[in-house]
Amino acid sequence: MAVIPKNVIERYKKSVPKFKKVLEIARKRDINEADTVSIIQDMLSEVYGFDKYIEITSEYCIRGTYCDLALKMDDKIQYLLEVKAIGLELKESHLRQVVDYGAKEGVKWVILSNGINWNIYRIKFEKPINYEQVVSFDFLDLNLKKTEDLEILFLLSKRGISKAVREDFYERSKSINRFIIGAILVSDSIKNLIRRDIRKISPGVKVELSEIDKILRNEVLKREVFDGEDATKALNRLKKLQSVTVKRTRQAKQKKVKEIEKTESNFSEQLLKDEADENIS
Repeated sequence: MAVIPKNVIERYKKSVPKFKKVLEIARKRDINEADTVSIIQDMLSEVYGFDKYIEITSEYCIRGTYCDLALKMDDKIQYLLEVKAIGLELKESHLRQVVDYGAKEGVKWVILSNGINWNIYRIKFEKPINYEQVVSFDFLDLNLKKTEDLEILFLLSKRGISKAVREDFYERSKSINRFIIGAILVSDSIKNLIRRDIRKISPGVKVELSEIDKILRNEVLKREVFDGEDATKALNRLKKLQSVTVKRTRQAKQKKVKEIEKTESNFSEQLLKDEADENIS
């Protein structure tokens, strides 16, 4: 994660407590969607550092429909935001709405928020259109003493976008999560290590990889780590990485063999040349 500038942290210390109070009051009064949009515009400016009049566009038109807010930097849309009333629970239908906006406009980063809950997604432009949740947080639960909470705020901030923080965060979230770690733990390489250590603890005891796999899946790790779409994605990603690693290792070995063969060939040729030169002399 990029280092957060001190002036940005100071801005958070000043603005986050203020908007926690604003959001609490707004929730108590059960304000409507239009007023929630107004609060979020203020938050984007005062918390996240965007220019309220240049970089934040309300009612952004997308093929005859309107997205609540759009964040623009350097003449490029960085985020599309769909806002719901502060008292409204964010639902799957709301998510489909903002993903549809992003897909139509070619914007891969979208946000769904009711002011308190913030859900950030990255759209994958494939067939069919897909998406992944990058981060989800409750603004009222943010603790500015926690590094991870500061990082979440910076992820959305103008300075964070300019430093490509969100892309790094996204790649990290894909690589370091329970599904990836679960897939690694039940891989043959790890199971072989477990079997080796069991044999050290109890010499002579026979244990099969299938037995270790069964214990890991049913007794050690949570079932949700292996079931579902996220688990399948993690397993496929690990297999792809392993395949690439094997391929690179094979290519490296082939290259080394060729270099050795080339060296040996050159050495032999040099011997013949030296012998020929000696005969001439």
